[in-house]
Amino acid sequence: MSNIHLSNRINYLEESQTIGMSKLSRELSSKGFDIINLSLGEPDFVTPEHIRNAAKKAIDEGFTHYTPIAGYPELRKAISDKFKRENNLDYSPEQIVVSTGAKQAIANVILSLINPGDEVIIPLPYWVSYIEIVKLAEGKPVAPATTFESDFKITPAQLEKAITAKTKMFVFSSPCNPTGSVYTREELKALADVLSKHPEVYILSDEIYEHINFLDNHCSIAEFENIRERVIIVNGCSKGFAMTGWRIGYIGAPKWIAAACDKMQGQFTSGTSSISQKAAIAALSTDNKPTLDMKSAFRRRRDLVLSLIKEIPGLKVNEPKGAFYVFPDCSSFFGKSSESGVIQNSTDLCMYLLHHAHVSVVTGEAFGAPKHFRLSYAASDEKLKEAISRIREALSRLN
Repeated sequence: MSNIHLSNRINYLEESQTIGMSKLSRELSSKGFDIINLSLGEPDFVTPEHIRNAAKKAIDEGFTHYTPIAGYPELRKAISDKFKRENNLDYSPEQIVVSTGAKQAIANVILSLINPGDEVIIPLPYWVSYIEIVKLAEGKPVAPATTFESDFKITPAQLEKAITAKTKMFVFSSPCNPTGSVYTREELKALADVLSKHPEVYILSDEIYEHINFLDNHCSIAEFENIRERVIIVNGCSKGFAMTGWRIGYIGAPKWIAAACDKMQGQFTSGTSSISQKAAIAALSTDNKPTLDMKSAFRRRRDLVLSLIKEIPGLKVNEPKGAFYVFPDCSSFFGKSSESGVIQNSTDLCMYLLHHAHVSVVTGEAFGAPKHFRLSYAASDEKLKEAISRIREALSRLN
């Protein structure tokens, strides 16, 4: 049936290109092609055993019923304790809402605060869904461009310039998807000082990669008293605990915003899976050695990937300080030709690499940075070495 019968809302919405690329990779794999998929942002580790055991115990004990919309009280208490223990932040359980993944948490916040025409500042490169969720809320995304030289981080001057009378929210991530950039305490303080002059602007801080941070300590912008009452922290269990399939995200926010998100979620999904919540309690309340081990592995893989990519003529890459991505500038290959035609942009290059190197990466256009592509190093050393060898060989054939 024609798209004219669909709502304007869904026709205006872009498909997630990360999910789309992974879908295409699976289709080619099902046809017998040996595809190395480095497109999805997902740890390749299995959820730690003690977390899985907590879920099995919950099933055996009959935790199979509806849950409170905002989450089990004991999980919200565990998150409150985590904020205090790890971030020195005081969020009571009433200020916490547990959602079906951090993506739903972000949607809850944006849909609860943004009115049609409100401007939302989202520095680019940005995670693919920020823009689309703002569009669903009928807000207006404003995307100041960061630079390679600034390590893809917005400067205080850029932020000040982007704020207008219509600005309602500032959205950013640290560590960042797709660049792996991490804001230092000094950089966050400088942004907070700008935002303190604009009390009408709320701050959504996406900290889902908090535990994959290669600097000494994670710093949250909520630590700065002059803006704390306008900060909403989004976090979850997916990345730091290898729990992507469990779908556990959460917010820490002013109580009135948490109440609004509870109300919003109550009309969409209600409470998150009971079994996932019991697993999340174990993740947040027990030994974090598995998380530290995963972080160590990601750091080693980052160093491996950087050393290999730097040997490929024409690719330019910064050193990510967190997450598990590299974001090379590939614009030197634009205008070159392959047997499939001319490479006009990063999307063409990614499709070329998929079909001719059998490596799946994501076009930078999905993140607002059309000169780049994103490669996830959440894979084994052997797969990473093979993938980058294939990429190098395929790029050398362009002329």
